[in-house]
Amino acid sequence: MFRPDIAADSGMLFAPYPPGGGPPRIATFWMKNTPSPLDILFIRKDGTIARIVANTVPFSTAPVSSGEPVAAVLELRGGRSDELGIAEDDRVDWPGRDATNRNTVEAAQSPG
Repeated sequence: MFRPDIAADSGMLFAPYPPGGGPPRIATFWMKNTPSPLDILFIRKDGTIARIVANTVPFSTAPVSSGEPVAAVLELRGGRSDELGIAEDDRVDWPGRDATNRNTVEAAQSPG
């Protein structure tokens, strides 16, 4: 929020999602207090992209939903996913992704 711009080769990764762990769930974001358009990539537990919402509208309070349960969300500068040829069902990887998914599964299976 309030970040004026994201560099071309930068982004913000929300992993695991939900932040406290647990099984994947539908993610909903909004652009309130965000002055720059973003591409929001919703990522399944297996690392594939479930949905890309490109060039979100700055300051909008309209919900931006994953449409299905996801385990991570990646925000990029608006238009960047198209510039890089990133598409739905492409696979995303990052250091510790397997550990993040393992923690998510363990948290979902923990009693109480």
